[in-house]
Amino acid sequence: MDHYEVIERALKYIEDNIEEPLSVESVADSFNMSKYYFHRLFSAMMGYSLNHYILTRRLNASLKLMQNDDLSLTDIAYQLNFGTQASFTRAFKRQYGIAPSSQRGKGHNSLPQVPIPPVVSRPIKNINGDIVTDFTLTEFPTIELNGIAFEVDLATEDYRSKIRSHSKLLLNNIDEAIQGSCYVIYSDCQPNSTRFKVLFGISQDIKIDHPHFFTVNVPQLFCAKFKYSGDLIDISEVLKTDYARFLKISKQETGDSHIELVQVFEDIHQLDSTYHIYTPIKKLQMDTDI
Repeated sequence: MDHYEVIERALKYIEDNIEEPLSVESVADSFNMSKYYFHRLFSAMMGYSLNHYILTRRLNASLKLMQNDDLSLTDIAYQLNFGTQASFTRAFKRQYGIAPSSQRGKGHNSLPQVPIPPVVSRPIKNINGDIVTDFTLTEFPTIELNGIAFEVDLATEDYRSKIRSHSKLLLNNIDEAIQGSCYVIYSDCQPNSTRFKVLFGISQDIKIDHPHFFTVNVPQLFCAKFKYSGDLIDISEVLKTDYARFLKISKQETGDSHIELVQVFEDIHQLDSTYHIYTPIKKLQMDTDI
């Protein structure tokens, strides 16, 4: 059983035992693993600690229990191992910004439960006892790309659909006989801004009858390279955590480039498969242990 499967099964185990007194040790024991290694593995794969995750899932479970008028808030608090109603109320307010009492009675707008989060598949490595998503330091070569450019704002709810619709637009204008990699360039995010410029493109010489068709020259970049599998854009939050851990453990610094990251799919016609992320960094002397 690999690390990816361990965490997937751990999430299911937690959900099935959410009313039990769960801990790092009890969950790790169910997989015959050291609690110290399991804690580091879980944090590296999910981006937050196991205790934080258990808390959020207990609060998620409370949303369904509060639909039962026969259960008081104190009953729910004890059933989900919060100890006291006061502890439950404080945690609920931190998570949702409202008091749990607002979810009782007729006429209220119930908060929706959220499903078990997906585990993003990617390789990991152990560096001096720290678990981090596997990376390679490499040069991203100069390349000319032809494709469709647009802007997205990560603060809006439609940015995911906008990215997907433009990727389909590019694919619909490319003959199936064209093979090779597809590149997604994210650039020009200003400080304290959530707006990005995005280019979906390929290195082949194509012409598309679209007002936002561009030819862009991407300069050579020194980058940290990561490998992921899955959906085109569902790794955004995980990538932030992976990159922050990489910078901390490797003692590297972000690069001075208007390009934020480059996403490379090996097969232009398979944008739900394995891909690589390149993030520009400064070219520093690496620690010999990395």
